[in-house]
Amino acid sequence: MADASNRRTVIFYSIIALLAIVGVADSLYLTVEHLTGRSIICAFSTGCSKVLASPYARIGSIPVAGLGVAAYFSVFSLAILASFGYRIARVLLLPLILIMFLMTLWLLFVQAFQLRAFCDYCLLSAGVITALTAMVILKAPVRVNG
Repeated sequence: MADASNRRTVIFYSIIALLAIVGVADSLYLTVEHLTGRSIICAFSTGCSKVLASPYARIGSIPVAGLGVAAYFSVFSLAILASFGYRIARVLLLPLILIMFLMTLWLLFVQAFQLRAFCDYCLLSAGVITALTAMVILKAPVRVNG
C-alpha cells in the first residue's frame, strides 16, 4: 500500500515538474525576445508585440517573463525535491504556485482591460499556472511520513 502511495506521489510531483519545464521554456523565450528587442509574432492573436512592449512587461529593468523563469524553475526544483520526500518542498510549493496564480490573474486583467491585447505565449503561461494551481489545490497526494 505504501508503494502505491509513493508511486502516486512521485507521479503527481513529476507532472508538476514537467508543467514547470513548459513554463520555464515559455518564459525564457519571452525573456530572451524582450531583452534582444525582437518583435514576437503570435500564431493565434495579434497582440504579442503590444503586450511585450508595454510598461507592464517589466518591473523596473527586469522583464516580468524573467521573473516567470525564476518562479517556474523554483516550482520545478520544489516538485523534484517533493517527489523525493522533502516535506519542506511540499509545504513551499502551494504558496509559491498561489502567488504565481495571483500574478497571472493580474497580468490577464492588464491584457484584457488595460492593453486590450493578448499574447499567445502569455496565455500559454496562464494555462500552465492554472493547471498547476488546480493540481496543488484539488488533488494533493496522500501524505507520506517523512
